Amino acid sequence: MTAAPAYDCIVVGAGHNGLVCAAYLARAGRKVLVLERRGIVGGAAVSEEIAPGYRASTASYLISLLLPQVERELDLKAHGYRVLARNPSSFTPLPDGRSLLMGPDAALNRREIAKFSARDAEVYPRYESWLTRVAEALEPALEDIPPDLLPLPATYRRRGLRERIANAVRALRFHRRLKALGDDLPAALELLAGPARPILDRWFESEALKVTLATDAIIGAFAPPSAPGTGYVLLHHVMGTAGGARGVWGYVEGGMGALSEALRRSAESAGVEVRVGAEVARIEVSDGATNGVRLTSGEFIAARHVASNATPEVTFRKLLEQDRLPPAFREAVARIDYSSATMKINLAVSELPDFACLPGTALGPQHRGTIHISPSMDYLEDAYEDARRGLPSRAPVVELTIPSSVDRTLAPEGHHIVQMFVQYAPYRLADAHWDAIGEDYAQRCIDTVTAYAPNFAASVLHRQVLTPLELERRFGLTGGNIFHGAMPLHQLFGFRPVPGWSDHRTPVRGLYLCGAGAHPGGGVSGAPGRNAARVMLGD
Repeated sequence: MTAAPAYDCIVVGAGHNGLVCAAYLARAGRKVLVLERRGIVGGAAVSEEIAPGYRASTASYLISLLLPQVERELDLKAHGYRVLARNPSSFTPLPDGRSLLMGPDAALNRREIAKFSARDAEVYPRYESWLTRVAEALEPALEDIPPDLLPLPATYRRRGLRERIANAVRALRFHRRLKALGDDLPAALELLAGPARPILDRWFESEALKVTLATDAIIGAFAPPSAPGTGYVLLHHVMGTAGGARGVWGYVEGGMGALSEALRRSAESAGVEVRVGAEVARIEVSDGATNGVRLTSGEFIAARHVASNATPEVTFRKLLEQDRLPPAFREAVARIDYSSATMKINLAVSELPDFACLPGTALGPQHRGTIHISPSMDYLEDAYEDARRGLPSRAPVVELTIPSSVDRTLAPEGHHIVQMFVQYAPYRLADAHWDAIGEDYAQRCIDTVTAYAPNFAASVLHRQVLTPLELERRFGLTGGNIFHGAMPLHQLFGFRPVPGWSDHRTPVRGLYLCGAGAHPGGGVSGAPGRNAARVMLGD
């Protein structure tokens, strides 16, 4: 008689979604093992020293999308998770000496926007209300399995009666959510599928306001704001309240790694076993079902089920033997778009940026939120056009955050951590290699900020440069894509990761996808992990 597997489930990857999935399974009484290739948990949500005494959120750096249910049900506050609010939350310096501050304070927003347009100051609250209505109507879809209404052949996906009934119930729920939008539905559909730029152009006349809002539409996307699909990226970034209010992003005290450590402690308190430095080489399959994993060390670990927190590319094309998957599914996986143009630069600095438009190195409102270095909508379009031709943007779009402005645990007294999120830095270059040009391009980004804050370049003491290639190497982000796959409409909802397989199941029995490559996609939300656990427990 064959011995029973040691574990009910193995989770491949200790990113935040993997830890969330493991915690829910363990709380339901399952024996769970999490295996992590690196020496720390968190995936891209980690805090690491970039120099002695300076800690940065290495990759992901702000929190808002984390589901309130995850925070509450996994009791994260009791395990050390704390969000630090930012007010103001946004600062846009402009070349002409003006600037725009925005945040959760409606009176501040009105005063600041009125400097550019009295009309826009009046319109902005209506815009926020509209986005809120759409977000509140669609947010439940993030916590549900998307319905699949495609007439897929049985050779691609065979569903039993139980699955077909459950799918029909989900379709009815989604129809009701759309119906609840009422008169907002036509505009909401444009927001879901269309480009952000014409939407913003209809609402506003001020270039400063439009470009500040438009940066949310291109974050992590290899697309300009005039491209279809950027409307959804804009909406995606207001579908969260973890920062203290809807659409307002906060810092995690201690950096993003503090969230991952809280998730780890929560999971371990439920009985989860976590092993770091344990790289999975292959997901083992027998008779069409998974029976465990084999590590690069050669060790085999048996389990009834496996949940992969890796990207679909890694899960299905690197960890599985290809003959274990149906040909049509393999072809669909090969078509997943991972286009990316993101770069992260973390800096230790001796003083705060002294912006020409709002002078002073003493801590001020301009230092607390996200600082947008992108003066116009055409600036965004031009930056993308360079990347489309395989060139890093000559004038990059830079978002700066200074978490040490509110979290003094990250740097020595008087010094600070500056995190730069840069676009567009295409993963595939036309005539260069990131290993050769990464440091030089980082300097260009620093110089771009220095044009607005003349002391900035001289204040840099240490820097950590994460090119798209390095994001892939370090965190397993295929193509450097921070969302585990691009997020245009054809790769969302019922089409994520591929059409017909949005319910976290896979063609291999007992194998599930629990990472951001599954519905509802990227961002530190915990939703893919929570949803996957619910599906697994239901099975």
